[in-house]
Amino acid sequence: MAELPPLDPSAMLWSGPPGERAGRPLLVLLHGYGADEGDLFALAAHLPSAFTVCAVRAPLTPPFPSPGYSWYPIEGLESRDATHVTAAASALLEWIETETDAPAVGLLGFSQGAAVALQALRLAPERFAFVVDLSGYATPGPLPLDDDLARRRPPVFWGRGTNDDVIPPFLVAHTVEWLPAHVDLSGRVYPGLTHSVSEQELTDVRVFLEKQLEHLA
Repeated sequence: MAELPPLDPSAMLWSGPPGERAGRPLLVLLHGYGADEGDLFALAAHLPSAFTVCAVRAPLTPPFPSPGYSWYPIEGLESRDATHVTAAASALLEWIETETDAPAVGLLGFSQGAAVALQALRLAPERFAFVVDLSGYATPGPLPLDDDLARRRPPVFWGRGTNDDVIPPFLVAHTVEWLPAHVDLSGRVYPGLTHSVSEQELTDVRVFLEKQLEHLA
C-alpha cells in the first residue's frame, strides 16, 4: 500500500482550545481536492456546538497549477488505484489514534475527503460513530472489515447533486449499491446542485448531526 506523510498538526484548525475539548465528541472535517483546511472549517459555525470540530489538511500537493492540497492523486492511472485512498484513510486513522482522546469521533468529508472518510470507516468500523459524505463516493474493491461494517451498520449521511459532473457516474452507481448494504444510510439527492454544498444540504447535515448527538448522549 502507498505510504503518505503524517498529517500536519500545525495545519489543523480547531473550534476551541485544548481545555475546552475534554469529554466532547469530535467531528473531523476532510476537505476536497485542491482545497485546504479552511474550506470546510467555514461550516463549523453552522454545525452543532456540542461537537469539537477539527479541520485537517490533506498531506499531498496536487500537480501545478492546481491549488491547495489533496488526499490522493487523481491523474492518469494513479486515479484508479484504490490503495491511495486506503493510504490516506490510514494516515487519518493514525492521527486519530495517537493524537486525540475524544469519547466519540465522527467524520465529515467533501468529495475526496468524503471518499477518505468512508474508507477510514471501512478500515476501523468500531472507531467512528458516523460519517457525513458530501459529494463523495465509496471506493470500489473489498476491504477485510467490510463484513464487520455491514453487521455494525453505523449511520452515514450521503448528499449529492443531480448536476454534479465531477464524480464519475460509475462511482455514483457503485456507491448507490454499496452504501445501503453496509451502513444505516440516510441522505438526499438535491435537484440542480453541482459539485458543491447547498444551504438546504447544510440544514439536512445539521439535523443528522443533532440526531447523532442524541444517540451519543
